[in-house]
Amino acid sequence: MANPLFHWELMVSDVPKAIDFYSKVFDWEFDQDTFPSYPLIKTGDTPGGALMAKPVSTLVCALNSYFHVQDVESTLTRAMVMGATVIAPKTPIPGVGFWAMFAGPDGIPVGLLQPD
Repeated sequence: MANPLFHWELMVSDVPKAIDFYSKVFDWEFDQDTFPSYPLIKTGDTPGGALMAKPVSTLVCALNSYFHVQDVESTLTRAMVMGATVIAPKTPIPGVGFWAMFAGPDGIPVGLLQPD
């Protein structure tokens, strides 16, 4: 399958409060050591997601999904040609790759992740 769902994150306004909430509601555990400012969600044997503090005012608190792409820049350009709005430009994640986010025709955020 081309461009599979690669990662998901809950973008929140208060990370400690979200950890407390989701750990009690879903019995999730959080890895706060790998990326201290980006707690990874451990949901058992399946890949989990992460919690992210809302970094810019153009983003909303939401469940964000990221799709694995070969080239963030070209995918973002194709989305813009089709009428998408850039929410977050291509941004490096040290040791991981690059990410970006756009809003599709209905305003739904779509994340892109290009691994190293």
